[in-house]
Amino acid sequence: MRKVLQPKKLSDPRPRYSQAILTKGGSLLFIAGQTAVDENGNIVGKGDIEAQARQVFENIKTVLKAAGGTLDNLVKTTTYITDIKYREGLGRIRQEYYKKSAPTSTLIVVKGLANEDYLLEIEAIALV
Repeated sequence: MRKVLQPKKLSDPRPRYSQAILTKGGSLLFIAGQTAVDENGNIVGKGDIEAQARQVFENIKTVLKAAGGTLDNLVKTTTYITDIKYREGLGRIRQEYYKKSAPTSTLIVVKGLANEDYLLEIEAIALV
């Protein structure tokens, strides 16, 4: 079970993210930080936040599928971006991928990631 909670005393951030998700049953899947690396180890979309975000979400979908889930099973994401200017482009891509409801989410701006060409990294928790 996955139920989105939106307390009336908090502003409603939907569709960008959910304030809380209550879960019951199933197994927790912890997904390592995903970057814009394709199946051959190549960085996709150097310098292009939207291309990198698409690759990251495709990577997350691949992990979820291997566990028998979909993006609808996500309950928590933590997103790291290397510049606040990427927030808008990332937001456009997030809305393409989150069709029903978005997971809870934290966005953090960092000085850098493991490779200077990475513009973002997303780690996630899902209930499958």
